[in-house]
Amino acid sequence: MRGRLVGNCRTPSHRRQTPERQRLSLGQIFGRKGARLNTRRQALDALCDITDRGAYANLRVKQLTSSLPEREAKLAAALVYHTLDHLLTIDYYLAHFVKGAQKPAIRGILRLGVCELLFLSTPAHAAVSESVGLTKEVGKAGLSGFVNAVLRNIDRSRASLPPFPSDPVERLSIQYSYPIWIVREWVSRFGEAQTEALLSRPASSIQVRAQHPFTREALQKALPVASTINHLDENSLSLERGFDIAAHPLFLEGKFTVMGEGAMLACRALGDMTGKRVVDACSAPGGKSAYLASLTRNEIHLTCFELHAHRKELLDKTLARLHVVAEMLEKNAAVFDPAFEVMFDGVLIDAPCSGLGLLGDKPDIRYSKTDADITALVEIQKNILEACARYVKPGGVLVYATCTISHRENEAQIDAFLDAHQAFSLEVIPLPLANDGQIQLLPHVHHTDGFFIARMRRCI
Repeated sequence: MRGRLVGNCRTPSHRRQTPERQRLSLGQIFGRKGARLNTRRQALDALCDITDRGAYANLRVKQLTSSLPEREAKLAAALVYHTLDHLLTIDYYLAHFVKGAQKPAIRGILRLGVCELLFLSTPAHAAVSESVGLTKEVGKAGLSGFVNAVLRNIDRSRASLPPFPSDPVERLSIQYSYPIWIVREWVSRFGEAQTEALLSRPASSIQVRAQHPFTREALQKALPVASTINHLDENSLSLERGFDIAAHPLFLEGKFTVMGEGAMLACRALGDMTGKRVVDACSAPGGKSAYLASLTRNEIHLTCFELHAHRKELLDKTLARLHVVAEMLEKNAAVFDPAFEVMFDGVLIDAPCSGLGLLGDKPDIRYSKTDADITALVEIQKNILEACARYVKPGGVLVYATCTISHRENEAQIDAFLDAHQAFSLEVIPLPLANDGQIQLLPHVHHTDGFFIARMRRCI
């Protein structure tokens, strides 16, 4: 489990909504009061698990929606995700109407209520009434009047809610609901305007790709929803959210899989590895290894390292579903193994990282990570680079990638590695993007997740 989110934060966000998280109202989705109360209670439990007990939002919401009928599931997911998307904004407003800290359940009810009032377009009377009913449902009937008063005050004050601070970093943090340390780092690097464009970028669409010998053209025809071809990797398609991909027969048969374009480009950065020996050093859940096999029409000698047994199980399942043959080892990529020294033509490191490039899709990440976490991750990444560099043959290629937007984890990490390893040098990445051997993909510029890729050649 991860660290807790901030309890009574003073920090918001007015962001464009994604198709999956559209504005929904209770009346639009269903009308039975008992069903509404049950759905809200389950949404509250899920929200508190995420904010107060460190549960992962994607896993907890999946568990939540699997126990509800479709219409109720959509509302529950919208309540949880919208509240997380706007958590610091909501807490900023609550801090002006509520004095002192609240117990987790009441804090959660108020957060959900404010979310409905300001971000889900639920009629005010319904949002307040349901919140009061939920307060009684969780055994806090004595506080139902308090909840009623707070939410009614906020509703009456819509036109005069507290303004955001004038300081640019504080304003962006509150308006877009990102911790101030992340905003400060990005403003320092990109400037205020570019940071605002980055923060306001909505969650990405779902990206899928065909697995050889199935083709993108065949996949596009077979999918029951509209899709568009991605511009950086033509094997990739973008889909609107709301489609149950995992239940589609072609997915179950291993004809296609979900994979972000950034991770696909990291695989392509190795170049043509047909007939070569390649190690995917941090391989779970297996999408990158499978794409390397697909790119080479299964003419590749793949080795996969994965440290954790439960993640190796995911790797096993993914490669089995996609009909990929590879040597799979439960192994710590940060610890050098002399048995693999100078054995591989290509080494791919998709390093453990802060995940700051995925914040639009995983809003809980932004609250659970701290600046101290970055420092710890930089050391882990350094150790993985040190160990895996020794597996590259002379003339071979080393690709380092992360799904984050962090100078310390990316450019500074590569600079330090190259300073200490004269046998390696940056080499232009064979991608349709101008680069000098490394590139930072940005959601608002490249329409991908935030992803960093560096390609290095071992000279001797």
